[in-house]
Amino acid sequence: MTSDGETGHFPTDYADKGFTAAMGMSYTRLTATEVIMEWTVSEVHYQPFGIVHGGVYCGAIETACSMGAAAAAGPGVEVMGVENQTSFLRAVRSGKLTVRATPVQVGRRLQLWEARVTDEQDRIIASGKVRIFCERKGAPA
Repeated sequence: MTSDGETGHFPTDYADKGFTAAMGMSYTRLTATEVIMEWTVSEVHYQPFGIVHGGVYCGAIETACSMGAAAAAGPGVEVMGVENQTSFLRAVRSGKLTVRATPVQVGRRLQLWEARVTDEQDRIIASGKVRIFCERKGAPA
């Protein structure tokens, strides 16, 4: 995993936990301007008909976008997705998949990120946008 030191905040404490770990995903880049995650498709990713479940794509896109938003927001800020719009373009049964997320707009309280999931032939498998809310840790709800 690489970092360009763009923000001084690198959310590595969360990079290998939760959804990412459960799905066997790993980061190859995590900065405030680009997040790249990869995984090899296995049965854990399938829906009942033997293709990757759409929820895996939604989760991968939201995770990559959220981690980039956390890097962009900086220390002491919690980020949470408030909207996820993901489109599924191709069915996948095997191989290595990559999700690449980049910011569209980064504000103090709201960020918009977009991401694409591609296969080994660089075909787009899924794409999406995630709106992310940013709040100082400990701020009143």
